[in-house]
Formats: sequence, structure tokens, C-alpha cells
Amino acid sequence: MAGAAVSTYIEDDSLATSTSKKRNAAKKERRPKRKICNFCADKQPDINYKDVTRLRKYISERGKILPRRISGNCAKHQRLLTVAVKRARVIAFLPFVAE
Repeated sequence: MAGAAVSTYIEDDSLATSTSKKRNAAKKERRPKRKICNFCADKQPDINYKDVTRLRKYISERGKILPRRISGNCAKHQRLLTVAVKRARVIAFLPFVAE
């Protein structure tokens, strides 16, 4: 009896490894093409909090700042963008929440 239990365990283990390999392969295939940073592409000197039209592109309908993986910004410009949006909110150029 013990031998039968061990053999079923080994068979189940081989099934588990084959499904995990399929998952890993599917995960790699789903990776979209990396977006380029709009600020690096335009070679803008800085991100200004007064440029409301440009800042609105990076705010969701709910008023939240879009994350880097969605906006496509590099880390440096995402940090500068966040500071500019927060400054524009304090001065009331941008809303804190959606209306």
C-alpha cells in the first residue's frame, strides 16, 4: 500500500511541474511592449505645475495620478510629474478628486 501512495504522489508532482511551466511561459508571452517616456522623447527641460493640459493626461477620471506602468514615464519624470500634480492641486489648478 505504501508503494501505491508514493507512486500516485510522484505522478501528481509531475503534473504540477508541467502546469507551472505552462503558466510561466504564458506569463512571459503576455508582457506588452515597453512604453517610452513622453518627457524624454520630447526633451522637455522640466515639468511645470502650471501646464495643466499636459498634467491632465496623467490623471485618471477619479483624480488619481496614473502609475508608471500605465503612463509609460521613466522613474525620474514620474517623480517630477507627481510633485507637479500635487503642487497644481494645492494651488487649485487641478482637482483633488473627481467631480
